[in-house]
Amino acid sequence: MSPAQNGLVDRMIAVVCQAILWLTTTVIFLILSANTLLRYSTGSSLQWANEVPELLFPWLVMSGVVLAAQHGSHIATTFLMESLPSAAQRWLSAAGWLVVAALYGTLAKVTYSLLEIVHDEKSAILHVPSSVTYSCVMGAMGLLALLAMRSAFRSAWYGPQAFASAAPGASPSTAQG
Repeated sequence: MSPAQNGLVDRMIAVVCQAILWLTTTVIFLILSANTLLRYSTGSSLQWANEVPELLFPWLVMSGVVLAAQHGSHIATTFLMESLPSAAQRWLSAAGWLVVAALYGTLAKVTYSLLEIVHDEKSAILHVPSSVTYSCVMGAMGLLALLAMRSAFRSAWYGPQAFASAAPGASPSTAQG
């Protein structure tokens, strides 16, 4: 299922992640281009131009990870699951997604506990706290936990075949099982 076919939470996650993805990509590109242009035209560069992409890159990556998870663009080994009866597939899939949600939730919680510690670490030129980057990871883990819980619900309610339509290029006949 595409985010457009999903509920409000899925659409909000998609819009926020896409905005972060486009914004960070654009800013990184503009800063690196301007810095390269300055370096070759004047022989000098902006001192802060290396730090900003380093600060923005985790936001770019994490937004992409969340969008990929939302669209089901991950690698899965399914041959063992497909050998099980349909009811067992449904509940095993739901249990697996709940474990994944718990692990992502644990990562978000642990990252939150580190924010105070890493807040004292600052970038060399801009003096941006490291907690900014850590909060990006924490937010992404929280969103991934939310998406995993959604997948657990879908697996329990519709079965693992509910995810076939999320695969790129899947046909409606494939999505129906």
